[in-house]
Amino acid sequence: MAQNVYDDPEFFAGYSTLGRSREGLSGAAEWPAIQALLPAMRGLRVIDLGCGFGWFCRWARERGAAHVLGLDVSEKMLERARASGADPGIRYERADLERLDLPAAAFDLAYSSLAFHYIEDAARLYAMLHRALKPGGDLVFSTEHPMYMAPTRPEWSIDAQGRKTWPVDRYLVEGPRSTDWFAKGVVKHHRTLGTTLNLLIRAGFTLRHVEEFCPTADQIAANPALAEELERPMFLLVAARRV
Repeated sequence: MAQNVYDDPEFFAGYSTLGRSREGLSGAAEWPAIQALLPAMRGLRVIDLGCGFGWFCRWARERGAAHVLGLDVSEKMLERARASGADPGIRYERADLERLDLPAAAFDLAYSSLAFHYIEDAARLYAMLHRALKPGGDLVFSTEHPMYMAPTRPEWSIDAQGRKTWPVDRYLVEGPRSTDWFAKGVVKHHRTLGTTLNLLIRAGFTLRHVEEFCPTADQIAANPALAEELERPMFLLVAARRV
C-alpha cells in the first residue's frame, strides 16, 4: 500500500499552508506548462489520480468535462475536496494507486499532479492506465524530477567559480528514499528519467511531450524565490497517448 502521509495531522497542517493548497492551480508554478499539454476538456471522461483538494477536478468540469473521477488515498484530502461543493459530474473516491484496478477503455484523459513519485510499482500503474484509457486517450502527469529527488543532503555546495551546485547523491541507485518534509520519514520512490520514460513506452504509450520544468522569466520576476529552480529541475512533466 502507498504511504498515506497526507492523513498525518502534522503533515496535513503543513501541506495546507502551501500556495498550491491555498490558491489552487494558479498557486502551482508548473500549472501553465501542464495546462498547455492538456486536450480540450469538453465531453471527456477524466480521472485525476491523487486529486488532493480537487482543484483539477473542478477545473476540468468548468471546461466541459462530462465526468471526473477524483481518487486519493487520503481521507483528509478527500474531505477538503468534497467540502468545496457538490457536482453530479464529479465523484471523489478513496483509492490506493499501488493497488488500483480500473475498467478497460473507461477514460479519455488520465491526469496526475505530483503523486506518481509515491508509487513503488510504476510499471504496473502505467500498464493499468494504458488499459483504462480509450484508444487516442491521453495521460498527462507531473512528478518530482529525479534530479530533485536524488539529493540526500539539504545544503548547497559551492564550486570553484563560486557558483551554487545541487548535491546529487547516487542518482543511478533507484528505490525508496526517505525525507523529512512537514513530517519525518516521507517515502518517495526514486527512478531515473530514462526508467520513467522507458516504462511508459513498454506499457504501450507514445510520448507526446517531456519537459523538465523551468520557471519563466515573468514568473521569476513576480516571485524571485523561483530563481532557485534554475539550479536543477524540480518537476518532470509528461504527456503520453494511447494510440
